[in-house]
Amino acid sequence: MIDAVIVDAVRTPIGKGKANGALHGVHAVDLLAHSLRALVERTGIDPAIIEDVIGGNVTQVGEQGGNITRRALLAAGYPDSVPGVSIDRACGSSQQAIHFAAQGIMSGAYEVVVAAGVESMSRVTMGTWRGDSTDTDGDGLRARYPEGLVNQGIAAELIAAKWELTRQQLDEFSLASHEKAAAATASGVLDSQLAPIAGLEHDEGIRAGSTVEMLAGLKPAYFDEAIAERFPQIGWNVTAAGASQVSDGSSAVLLMSAAKAAELGLKPLARIHSFSVVGDDPLYMLTGVIPATRKVLERVGLTIDDIDLFEINEAFAPVVLSWAKELNVPLEKVNIHGGAIAIGHPLGASGARLMTTMVHALQETGGRYALQTMCEAGGMANATIIERL
Repeated sequence: MIDAVIVDAVRTPIGKGKANGALHGVHAVDLLAHSLRALVERTGIDPAIIEDVIGGNVTQVGEQGGNITRRALLAAGYPDSVPGVSIDRACGSSQQAIHFAAQGIMSGAYEVVVAAGVESMSRVTMGTWRGDSTDTDGDGLRARYPEGLVNQGIAAELIAAKWELTRQQLDEFSLASHEKAAAATASGVLDSQLAPIAGLEHDEGIRAGSTVEMLAGLKPAYFDEAIAERFPQIGWNVTAAGASQVSDGSSAVLLMSAAKAAELGLKPLARIHSFSVVGDDPLYMLTGVIPATRKVLERVGLTIDDIDLFEINEAFAPVVLSWAKELNVPLEKVNIHGGAIAIGHPLGASGARLMTTMVHALQETGGRYALQTMCEAGGMANATIIERL
Protein backbone atom coordinates (compact mmCIF):
# COMPACT_ATOMS: atom_id res chain seq x y z
CA MET A 1 0.00 0.00 0.00
CA ILE A 2 1.13 3.55 -0.73
CA ASP A 3 2.01 5.49 2.42
CA ALA A 4 0.08 8.72 2.99
CA VAL A 5 2.21 11.17 4.97
CA ILE A 6 1.58 14.51 6.66
CA VAL A 7 4.06 17.08 5.41
CA ASP A 8 2.76 20.02 7.43
CA ALA A 9 -0.26 21.15 9.41
CA VAL A 10 -1.29 24.65 10.39
CA ARG A 11 -4.22 26.44 11.98
CA THR A 12 -5.38 29.88 12.89
CA PRO A 13 -5.54 30.83 16.53
CA ILE A 14 -9.09 30.06 17.67
CA GLY A 15 -11.30 33.07 18.33
CA LYS A 16 -14.37 33.37 20.51
CA GLY A 17 -17.47 32.73 18.44
CA LYS A 18 -19.15 35.94 19.49
CA ALA A 19 -19.85 39.32 17.94
CA ASN A 20 -16.99 40.77 19.98
CA GLY A 21 -14.64 37.89 19.18
CA ALA A 22 -11.32 38.67 17.54
CA LEU A 23 -12.21 36.84 14.30
CA HIS A 24 -15.83 37.95 13.96
CA GLY A 25 -14.84 40.50 11.33
CA VAL A 26 -13.19 37.87 9.10
CA HIS A 27 -15.43 36.43 6.38
CA ALA A 28 -15.61 32.64 6.59
CA VAL A 29 -14.11 32.25 3.09
CA ASP A 30 -11.14 34.41 4.09
CA LEU A 31 -10.80 32.52 7.36
CA LEU A 32 -10.27 29.23 5.53
CA ALA A 33 -8.18 30.87 2.82
CA HIS A 34 -5.76 32.06 5.50
CA SER A 35 -4.84 28.51 6.60
CA LEU A 36 -4.68 27.29 2.99
CA ARG A 37 -2.33 30.11 2.07
CA ALA A 38 -0.18 29.56 5.16
CA LEU A 39 0.24 25.89 4.31
CA VAL A 40 1.73 26.75 0.90
CA GLU A 41 3.92 29.52 2.29
CA ARG A 42 5.31 27.27 5.04
CA THR A 43 6.18 24.37 2.74
CA GLY A 44 7.16 26.35 -0.36
CA ILE A 45 5.24 24.03 -2.67
CA ASP A 46 3.73 25.14 -5.94
CA PRO A 47 -0.04 25.04 -5.24
CA ALA A 48 -0.58 23.89 -8.81
CA ILE A 49 0.51 20.38 -7.75
CA ILE A 50 -2.39 20.10 -5.28
CA GLU A 51 -4.86 17.68 -6.81
CA ASP A 52 -7.76 18.36 -4.47
CA VAL A 53 -8.71 20.31 -1.38
CA ILE A 54 -11.19 18.49 0.88
CA GLY A 55 -12.69 20.84 3.44
CA GLY A 56 -14.89 20.18 6.44
CA ASN A 57 -17.69 22.58 7.33
CA VAL A 58 -20.83 21.94 9.34
CA THR A 59 -23.18 24.89 8.89
CA GLN A 60 -23.14 25.13 5.12
CA VAL A 61 -25.46 28.10 4.68
CA GLY A 62 -24.91 31.79 4.03
CA GLU A 63 -21.27 32.65 3.52
CA GLN A 64 -20.34 29.07 4.41
CA GLY A 65 -22.65 27.61 1.76
CA GLY A 66 -22.02 27.00 -1.91
CA ASN A 67 -18.91 24.81 -1.46
CA ILE A 68 -16.87 27.16 0.71
CA THR A 69 -13.75 25.07 0.15
CA ARG A 70 -13.56 25.88 -3.55
CA ARG A 71 -14.17 29.56 -2.95
CA ALA A 72 -11.59 29.65 -0.17
CA LEU A 73 -8.83 28.01 -2.21
CA LEU A 74 -9.40 30.55 -4.95
CA ALA A 75 -9.30 33.32 -2.35
CA ALA A 76 -6.01 31.86 -1.12
CA GLY A 77 -4.51 32.28 -4.58
CA TYR A 78 -4.44 28.62 -5.61
CA PRO A 79 -4.62 28.15 -9.40
CA ASP A 80 -8.10 27.70 -10.79
CA SER A 81 -7.04 24.18 -11.83
CA VAL A 82 -7.23 23.08 -8.16
CA PRO A 83 -10.64 21.60 -7.27
CA GLY A 84 -12.25 21.66 -3.86
CA VAL A 85 -15.12 19.93 -2.09
CA SER A 86 -16.90 20.60 1.20
CA ILE A 87 -18.05 17.75 3.43
CA ASP A 88 -20.12 17.48 6.59
CA ARG A 89 -19.68 14.72 9.15
CA ALA A 90 -20.71 17.05 11.93
CA CYS A 91 -17.89 17.82 14.39
CA GLY A 92 -15.63 15.28 12.71
CA SER A 93 -15.88 16.89 9.27
CA SER A 94 -12.24 17.84 8.82
CA GLN A 95 -11.01 14.63 10.45
CA GLN A 96 -13.08 12.84 7.82
CA ALA A 97 -11.47 15.11 5.23
CA ILE A 98 -8.09 13.78 6.37
CA HIS A 99 -9.37 10.22 6.02
CA PHE A 100 -10.68 10.87 2.51
CA ALA A 101 -7.40 12.51 1.52
CA ALA A 102 -5.36 9.62 2.93
CA GLN A 103 -7.60 7.05 1.26
CA GLY A 104 -7.13 8.82 -2.08
CA ILE A 105 -3.36 8.75 -1.70
CA MET A 106 -3.25 5.14 -0.52
CA SER A 107 -5.34 4.04 -3.49
CA GLY A 108 -3.10 5.86 -5.96
CA ALA A 109 -5.80 8.33 -7.00
CA TYR A 110 -3.89 11.30 -5.55
CA GLU A 111 -0.31 12.26 -4.83
CA VAL A 112 -0.89 15.64 -3.17
CA VAL A 113 -4.03 16.64 -1.26
CA VAL A 114 -4.97 19.25 1.31
CA ALA A 115 -7.47 18.36 4.04
CA ALA A 116 -8.87 21.39 5.80
CA GLY A 117 -11.76 22.79 7.79
CA VAL A 118 -13.43 26.01 8.84
CA GLU A 119 -16.24 27.30 11.00
CA SER A 120 -17.15 30.90 11.75
CA MET A 121 -19.70 30.36 14.48
CA SER A 122 -19.94 34.07 15.22
CA ARG A 123 -21.01 34.83 11.65
CA VAL A 124 -22.97 31.68 10.76
CA THR A 125 -24.93 30.54 13.80
CA MET A 126 -24.82 26.87 14.73
CA GLY A 127 -28.05 25.12 13.74
CA THR A 128 -29.06 27.51 10.98
CA TRP A 129 -28.69 24.64 8.51
CA ARG A 130 -32.28 23.86 9.51
CA GLY A 131 -33.49 27.02 7.81
CA ASP A 132 -37.21 27.57 8.37
CA SER A 133 -37.93 23.86 8.80
CA THR A 134 -39.75 22.81 11.96
CA ASP A 135 -39.27 19.13 11.06
CA THR A 136 -35.79 17.85 10.23
CA ASP A 137 -36.53 14.25 11.24
CA GLY A 138 -39.35 13.01 9.03
CA ASP A 139 -41.80 10.20 9.72
CA GLY A 140 -39.31 7.34 9.50
CA LEU A 141 -36.91 8.68 12.12
CA ARG A 142 -39.73 9.57 14.49
CA ALA A 143 -41.17 6.08 14.09
CA ARG A 144 -37.82 4.52 14.99
CA TYR A 145 -37.30 6.80 18.02
CA PRO A 146 -40.84 7.60 19.18
CA GLU A 147 -39.71 9.16 22.46
CA GLY A 148 -37.38 11.46 20.55
CA LEU A 149 -33.65 11.99 20.58
CA VAL A 150 -32.00 14.66 22.70
CA ASN A 151 -29.54 17.50 22.23
CA GLN A 152 -25.84 17.05 22.87
CA GLY A 153 -25.92 18.69 26.28
CA ILE A 154 -28.48 16.15 27.49
CA ALA A 155 -26.43 13.37 25.90
CA ALA A 156 -23.45 14.58 27.92
CA GLU A 157 -25.57 14.44 31.09
CA LEU A 158 -26.67 10.89 30.25
CA ILE A 159 -23.03 9.89 29.78
CA ALA A 160 -22.02 11.47 33.10
CA ALA A 161 -24.78 9.51 34.83
CA LYS A 162 -23.99 6.18 33.14
CA TRP A 163 -20.27 6.37 33.92
CA GLU A 164 -20.92 7.81 37.42
CA LEU A 165 -18.90 10.98 36.85
CA THR A 166 -19.20 13.54 39.63
CA ARG A 167 -19.50 17.30 39.31
CA GLN A 168 -16.07 17.68 40.92
CA GLN A 169 -14.47 15.30 38.40
CA LEU A 170 -15.96 17.27 35.53
CA ASP A 171 -14.87 20.60 36.99
CA GLU A 172 -11.35 19.36 37.69
CA PHE A 173 -11.01 18.11 34.12
CA SER A 174 -12.27 21.41 32.70
CA LEU A 175 -9.90 23.42 34.85
CA ALA A 176 -6.99 21.22 33.79
CA SER A 177 -7.78 21.88 30.12
CA HIS A 178 -7.41 25.62 30.64
CA GLU A 179 -4.27 25.20 32.74
CA LYS A 180 -2.58 23.02 30.12
CA ALA A 181 -3.55 25.34 27.27
CA ALA A 182 -2.38 28.39 29.19
CA ALA A 183 0.96 26.76 29.97
CA ALA A 184 1.46 25.68 26.36
CA THR A 185 0.66 29.18 25.13
CA ALA A 186 2.98 30.84 27.64
CA SER A 187 5.85 28.49 26.76
CA GLY A 188 5.46 29.13 23.02
CA VAL A 189 5.12 25.44 22.24
CA LEU A 190 2.00 26.09 20.13
CA ASP A 191 3.58 28.84 18.04
CA SER A 192 4.89 26.47 15.36
CA GLN A 193 1.35 25.43 14.42
CA LEU A 194 -0.26 28.87 14.41
CA ALA A 195 -0.85 31.31 11.55
CA PRO A 196 -1.89 34.57 13.29
CA ILE A 197 -4.75 36.45 11.69
CA ALA A 198 -6.58 39.74 12.26
CA GLY A 199 -4.24 40.61 15.11
CA LEU A 200 -4.99 37.38 16.97
CA GLU A 201 -1.76 35.56 17.80
CA HIS A 202 -2.97 33.02 20.35
CA ASP A 203 -6.17 31.14 21.17
CA GLU A 204 -8.63 33.65 22.56
CA GLY A 205 -10.78 31.51 24.83
CA ILE A 206 -8.17 30.24 27.29
CA ARG A 207 -8.91 31.38 30.83
CA ALA A 208 -6.14 31.17 33.42
CA GLY A 209 -6.54 31.66 37.14
CA SER A 210 -9.83 29.87 37.78
CA THR A 211 -10.34 27.35 40.59
CA VAL A 212 -12.52 24.30 41.19
CA GLU A 213 -14.31 26.30 43.89
CA MET A 214 -15.19 29.00 41.35
CA LEU A 215 -16.47 26.43 38.85
CA ALA A 216 -18.57 24.79 41.55
CA GLY A 217 -20.71 27.92 41.63
CA LEU A 218 -21.89 27.53 38.03
CA LYS A 219 -25.42 26.31 37.36
CA PRO A 220 -26.25 23.28 35.17
CA ALA A 221 -26.32 24.42 31.56
CA TYR A 222 -28.96 22.06 30.18
CA PHE A 223 -31.55 21.50 32.93
CA ASP A 224 -34.99 20.75 31.54
CA GLU A 225 -37.98 19.64 33.63
CA ALA A 226 -39.42 17.35 30.97
CA ILE A 227 -36.04 15.71 30.39
CA ALA A 228 -35.59 15.32 34.17
CA GLU A 229 -38.85 13.38 34.32
CA ARG A 230 -37.87 11.20 31.37
CA PHE A 231 -34.34 10.51 32.66
CA PRO A 232 -34.41 10.62 36.48
CA GLN A 233 -30.86 9.24 36.61
CA ILE A 234 -29.39 12.53 35.35
CA GLY A 235 -27.51 14.41 38.07
CA TRP A 236 -27.34 17.72 36.15
CA ASN A 237 -23.59 18.14 36.51
CA VAL A 238 -22.69 19.61 33.11
CA THR A 239 -22.09 23.36 33.19
CA ALA A 240 -20.77 25.86 30.69
CA ALA A 241 -17.30 25.15 32.11
CA GLY A 242 -17.52 21.51 31.05
CA ALA A 243 -18.57 22.20 27.47
CA SER A 244 -16.52 23.20 24.44
CA GLN A 245 -16.54 26.85 23.45
CA VAL A 246 -18.39 28.29 20.47
CA SER A 247 -15.54 29.44 18.25
CA ASP A 248 -14.17 30.76 14.96
CA GLY A 249 -11.17 29.23 13.21
CA SER A 250 -9.68 27.23 10.37
CA SER A 251 -7.03 24.56 9.89
CA ALA A 252 -5.25 22.81 7.03
CA VAL A 253 -3.13 19.66 6.62
CA LEU A 254 -0.90 18.87 3.62
CA LEU A 255 -0.82 15.17 2.74
CA MET A 256 1.28 13.46 0.08
CA SER A 257 2.43 10.05 -0.94
CA ALA A 258 5.75 9.27 0.70
CA ALA A 259 7.34 9.02 -2.75
CA LYS A 260 6.08 12.46 -3.79
CA ALA A 261 7.36 14.03 -0.58
CA ALA A 262 10.79 12.50 -1.20
CA GLU A 263 10.75 13.71 -4.81
CA LEU A 264 10.06 17.26 -3.62
CA GLY A 265 12.68 17.08 -0.88
CA LEU A 266 10.09 17.51 1.87
CA LYS A 267 10.47 15.79 5.24
CA PRO A 268 7.14 14.38 6.47
CA LEU A 269 6.10 14.78 10.09
CA ALA A 270 4.14 11.54 10.29
CA ARG A 271 2.35 8.92 8.26
CA ILE A 272 -1.31 8.05 8.47
CA HIS A 273 -1.10 4.65 10.10
CA SER A 274 -4.76 3.63 10.30
CA PHE A 275 -8.26 5.00 10.73
CA SER A 276 -11.85 4.07 11.48
CA VAL A 277 -15.32 5.55 11.51
CA VAL A 278 -18.30 4.16 13.39
CA GLY A 279 -21.93 4.76 14.19
CA ASP A 280 -23.20 4.40 17.76
CA ASP A 281 -26.29 5.00 19.89
CA PRO A 282 -27.82 8.29 18.65
CA LEU A 283 -29.47 8.91 22.02
CA TYR A 284 -26.19 8.92 23.92
CA MET A 285 -24.78 10.39 20.71
CA LEU A 286 -21.28 11.20 21.96
CA THR A 287 -20.08 7.72 22.95
CA GLY A 288 -18.90 6.72 19.46
CA VAL A 289 -15.34 7.58 20.47
CA ILE A 290 -15.21 4.34 22.48
CA PRO A 291 -16.00 1.86 19.66
CA ALA A 292 -14.06 4.00 17.15
CA THR A 293 -10.94 3.74 19.31
CA ARG A 294 -11.40 0.01 19.82
CA LYS A 295 -11.94 -0.55 16.11
CA VAL A 296 -8.86 1.34 14.92
CA LEU A 297 -6.62 -0.38 17.50
CA GLU A 298 -7.98 -3.86 16.79
CA ARG A 299 -7.65 -3.35 13.05
CA VAL A 300 -3.86 -3.00 13.30
CA GLY A 301 -3.10 -5.03 16.42
CA LEU A 302 -2.15 -2.13 18.69
CA THR A 303 -3.23 -1.51 22.28
CA ILE A 304 -3.84 1.58 24.38
CA ASP A 305 -0.37 1.08 25.89
CA ASP A 306 1.21 1.40 22.43
CA ILE A 307 -0.13 4.94 21.98
CA ASP A 308 2.09 7.76 23.24
CA LEU A 309 -0.36 10.66 22.87
CA PHE A 310 -4.11 11.02 22.51
CA GLU A 311 -6.17 13.91 21.20
CA ILE A 312 -9.87 13.49 21.94
CA ASN A 313 -12.16 16.37 21.26
CA GLU A 314 -13.44 17.96 24.43
CA ALA A 315 -16.97 18.47 23.19
CA PHE A 316 -17.98 17.95 26.82
CA ALA A 317 -15.95 16.82 29.82
CA PRO A 318 -18.02 13.61 30.28
CA VAL A 319 -17.09 12.48 26.75
CA VAL A 320 -13.38 12.39 27.50
CA LEU A 321 -13.71 11.05 31.02
CA SER A 322 -16.10 8.22 30.09
CA TRP A 323 -13.85 7.25 27.15
CA ALA A 324 -10.78 7.25 29.39
CA LYS A 325 -12.58 5.26 32.10
CA GLU A 326 -13.97 2.68 29.66
CA LEU A 327 -10.67 2.15 27.84
CA ASN A 328 -8.33 2.68 30.81
CA VAL A 329 -6.48 5.57 29.17
CA PRO A 330 -4.10 7.52 31.45
CA LEU A 331 -5.19 11.16 31.39
CA GLU A 332 -1.60 12.40 31.44
CA LYS A 333 -1.35 11.24 27.81
CA VAL A 334 -4.57 13.01 26.76
CA ASN A 335 -4.75 16.51 25.25
CA ILE A 336 -1.40 17.44 26.73
CA HIS A 337 -1.75 21.07 25.58
CA GLY A 338 -5.41 21.43 26.51
CA GLY A 339 -8.51 20.79 24.45
CA ALA A 340 -11.68 22.34 23.11
CA ILE A 341 -12.95 23.32 26.56
CA ALA A 342 -10.10 25.83 26.67
CA ILE A 343 -8.98 26.26 23.07
CA GLY A 344 -12.43 26.21 21.46
CA HIS A 345 -14.39 24.08 19.01
CA PRO A 346 -14.95 25.69 15.58
CA LEU A 347 -16.99 22.70 14.39
CA GLY A 348 -15.80 22.06 10.84
CA ALA A 349 -12.22 23.04 11.64
CA SER A 350 -11.78 20.97 14.78
CA GLY A 351 -10.77 17.65 13.20
CA ALA A 352 -7.84 19.17 11.36
CA ARG A 353 -7.13 21.42 14.38
CA LEU A 354 -6.74 18.36 16.60
CA MET A 355 -4.51 16.72 13.99
CA THR A 356 -2.39 19.86 13.72
CA THR A 357 -1.95 19.97 17.48
CA MET A 358 -1.29 16.22 17.69
CA VAL A 359 1.27 15.92 14.89
CA HIS A 360 3.31 18.80 16.29
CA ALA A 361 3.05 17.43 19.84
CA LEU A 362 4.26 14.04 18.64
CA GLN A 363 7.32 15.71 17.12
CA GLU A 364 7.86 17.67 20.30
CA THR A 365 7.68 14.67 22.64
CA GLY A 366 9.43 12.15 20.38
CA GLY A 367 6.70 9.53 20.70
CA ARG A 368 5.94 6.99 17.99
CA TYR A 369 2.15 6.69 17.84
CA ALA A 370 -0.66 9.17 18.49
CA LEU A 371 -4.41 8.61 18.29
CA GLN A 372 -7.12 11.17 17.59
CA THR A 373 -10.83 10.64 18.03
CA MET A 374 -13.87 12.87 18.25
CA CYS A 375 -17.59 12.43 18.82
CA GLU A 376 -20.04 13.60 16.17
CA ALA A 377 -23.71 14.55 16.15
CA GLY A 378 -26.06 11.71 15.33
CA GLY A 379 -23.96 9.14 17.20
CA MET A 380 -20.80 8.80 15.08
CA ALA A 381 -17.06 9.07 15.62
CA ASN A 382 -13.80 9.00 13.66
CA ALA A 383 -10.48 7.72 14.97
CA THR A 384 -7.04 8.15 13.40
CA ILE A 385 -3.63 6.77 14.35
CA ILE A 386 -0.50 8.49 13.08
CA GLU A 387 3.10 7.34 13.32
CA ARG A 388 5.93 9.85 13.71
CA LEU A 389 8.56 9.84 10.97
